[in-house]
Amino acid sequence: MALKQTLSFKLQQKLSPQQIQLMKLLQLPTVALEQRIKEEMENNPALDEGKDEEEEIELTQHDDYEEKERSEAEKEFNFDDYVDDSDTPSYKLTANNHSKDDEDKQTPISVGSTFQETLEAQINLFNLDDDDHNIALHLIGSLDDAGYLRRDINAIVDDLAFTQNIITDKEHVEKIVKLIQHLDPAGVGARSLQECLLIQLNKKKHHTLISKNAIEIITNYFDEFSKKHYSKIIEKLSISEDDLRLVIEEILKLNPKPGNSSNDGLRVTQHIVPDFVLTVDDGEIDITLNGRNTPDLKVSRSYKEMIEGYKAQKEKPSKSQKDALMFVKQKLDSAKWFIDAIKQRQHTLMLTVDAIVERQKKYFLEGDETLIVPMILKDIAEEIDMDISTVSRVVNSKYIQTPYGTFLLKTFFSESLSTDSGEEVSSREVKKILQNAVEDEDKRKPLTDEKLSKLLNDKGYNIARRTIAKYREQLNIPVARLRKEI
Repeated sequence: MALKQTLSFKLQQKLSPQQIQLMKLLQLPTVALEQRIKEEMENNPALDEGKDEEEEIELTQHDDYEEKERSEAEKEFNFDDYVDDSDTPSYKLTANNHSKDDEDKQTPISVGSTFQETLEAQINLFNLDDDDHNIALHLIGSLDDAGYLRRDINAIVDDLAFTQNIITDKEHVEKIVKLIQHLDPAGVGARSLQECLLIQLNKKKHHTLISKNAIEIITNYFDEFSKKHYSKIIEKLSISEDDLRLVIEEILKLNPKPGNSSNDGLRVTQHIVPDFVLTVDDGEIDITLNGRNTPDLKVSRSYKEMIEGYKAQKEKPSKSQKDALMFVKQKLDSAKWFIDAIKQRQHTLMLTVDAIVERQKKYFLEGDETLIVPMILKDIAEEIDMDISTVSRVVNSKYIQTPYGTFLLKTFFSESLSTDSGEEVSSREVKKILQNAVEDEDKRKPLTDEKLSKLLNDKGYNIARRTIAKYREQLNIPVARLRKEI
């Protein structure tokens, strides 16, 4: 097949750099926006902090630098008189340091000892030879985040032979595993939840009748205990309900994930900073955008003076001066786009949240979740005449502070269900009624999904049992059998 060159015309839709920048800013929450503004100010010397004054360059226009609001001196300045754009490569006039698909990923710096480092420090206290020490370190490195050893021992034996040239057998590795199980926190190195609980129970120095019964139940009746078949345990151990209740309390004090408890001190606590603040005063709702730590932006005065300096000189600028002018134009355009994007972001956020609050006005006035009306992204998108993806970017990462708590905007979106009267109600209302029913149930005889479905149907909500199961899982409510108490 011969190679040939052809010319063709085609229409293609592409996002402009300004649109890409706006989309990225739109999905940023307040805290991330503050950091983004700081980074932009560090990278762009033409961007300065403070309110714009009348004599400053107006950055809210999308045309050239010859608008009516500018000073007469700026109107007379023409960049083309100094630099011929046709002779200048386009890449020198654009600011694009990142791909549109790039995401800023920062690796958090750990402070203190990790879970594995804590275990390794304890292993160093034992008098082990080099091979056993390396086996112990390999086993510690094989523990998961919960502190369990999930890998098969035979596979670990093979790993040791291939990666560290340590020839050993399963029985010897099992001995090192038992050694690790004596380390703190108690329960680390277990292969299952049952073994983890037994390790913790056996570590107790003084065994009471309650702890002995707990060991007996975990050892021989763990399946019945996990499925809450309490009647079978009472019958087989010949104990009373009160005795079993004390045993259950003893077991519930144990830590099912010893590895996670060691990492609690290393976790970074994330504080939620609301993007919107909603207040209610005498039945009137007021919404403000949280710009507490977001500075006002303007163009640096020194860049305006630089332009005026080039305008004042009469001779033709040198090559170095042309390069300086191109740099100025690039930074001014970048600053203009960024400030316009920030203002457009604020406008879009307020437009979206106003539409959401208007739809859910009854809830925001009274705070009753059952007053939340059905609402989907499409409803808001049509109301504010924007794309659904734009609304999705706004609601997925933005928080609103209300008199009833701080919530993600997306929590106010829900599907609709119909009642016997044909009225459309929100699924949030049904979930609230479902949650209240579970909280008020008799824990000795918890309500099954079938009974919960009948309960809601009796209240006029047309809902199937499988929908009840779906809502129950979304609310992190276990099945009736696992909610049973004695």
